[in-house]
Amino acid sequence: MTGPDLRRGPNEALGAAGPTPTHRRMPTIDDVAKLAGVSRGTVSRVLNGGHYVSPGALAAVQRAVRDSGYMVNASARSLVTKRSNAVAFVLSEPQERLFTDPNFSVLLPACTQALAEEGLSLILMVAADEEERNRVLHYVHSRHVDGVLLVSTHGGDPVFGALQRSQIPAVACGRPLDHEVTIPFVSADDREGGRQMTRYLRERGHQHIAIIGGPQDTAGGYDRLQGYRDILGRRALKRLTVCAPDFGYEAGKRAMRELIGANPDIDAVFAASDLLASGALTTLRRSGRRVPDDVAVGGFDDSSIAATSDPPLTTIRQPLEQVAKEMVEVLLALIRHEPASSRVLPTQLVVRSSA
Repeated sequence: MTGPDLRRGPNEALGAAGPTPTHRRMPTIDDVAKLAGVSRGTVSRVLNGGHYVSPGALAAVQRAVRDSGYMVNASARSLVTKRSNAVAFVLSEPQERLFTDPNFSVLLPACTQALAEEGLSLILMVAADEEERNRVLHYVHSRHVDGVLLVSTHGGDPVFGALQRSQIPAVACGRPLDHEVTIPFVSADDREGGRQMTRYLRERGHQHIAIIGGPQDTAGGYDRLQGYRDILGRRALKRLTVCAPDFGYEAGKRAMRELIGANPDIDAVFAASDLLASGALTTLRRSGRRVPDDVAVGGFDDSSIAATSDPPLTTIRQPLEQVAKEMVEVLLALIRHEPASSRVLPTQLVVRSSA
């Protein structure tokens, strides 16, 4: 009596169920070429952008790719093109700001969508302190990304110089202070927005208009304050100005306490962000002042909190979705070694109940 035959074919299992079906081989570029009736080189040119390929061959290859289920090997392609097909979204703020600042909830998905339409992925990176910046720069210098979107940058940020030295394409969201000439940017017209709000408050008859400015090492903080001063001139008194260390809600509460403590006759305040304005509303309410009857309040951004504040905020709308889209456009032009320049987009006054 002989024992069981333990020999099996390469695709047969040892279990009682018998042989398993042969695994389907993944289609190759040669399979696509055969199915399309073209050369392997033609398929390669189609997969790398479709240059120098006739419309008929292009359609045949695209049909063959779809019918065969061929998948491009991204790793292999990157070795040839020297491209990672990824972009870093570098936020120069503490990580929690992603969840507390409504502007980032617009910028991040808008950039992701614009990149996805071009076949690129977005990698979110936080660079709020030296350790995080070094980690980001090491990753970027290792060429894991093709370019960088810089968000919420501050003047003197060493990331600017490091990116310039490494010649990695980069675009800033907002004017990068002291680097406007060397790093392209896309921004709302912060200074004109500051003028729009201040002019509106003055035209409404307010005599003592204060400002809660943003951090002065950011373009948004600096330019919005300059717009306020452009309109008021000598009436932009030092005692009517408090510049917050950030654009957040708690900073707005503290700044408003300082303003009304030193200036009890304030009848209007322009806050350089909706979050600052929201904090100011809380302080005014707790002090017994009515908005807008006693003090009118204007914000900046037209973020999601503007319409839901109590009362709803009069504010300046900056087109963040368009800013994100155009940031990606400028960055892709730089990556492709095409001409690119900075862009400044118009702002719009949105009148609600707070002023």
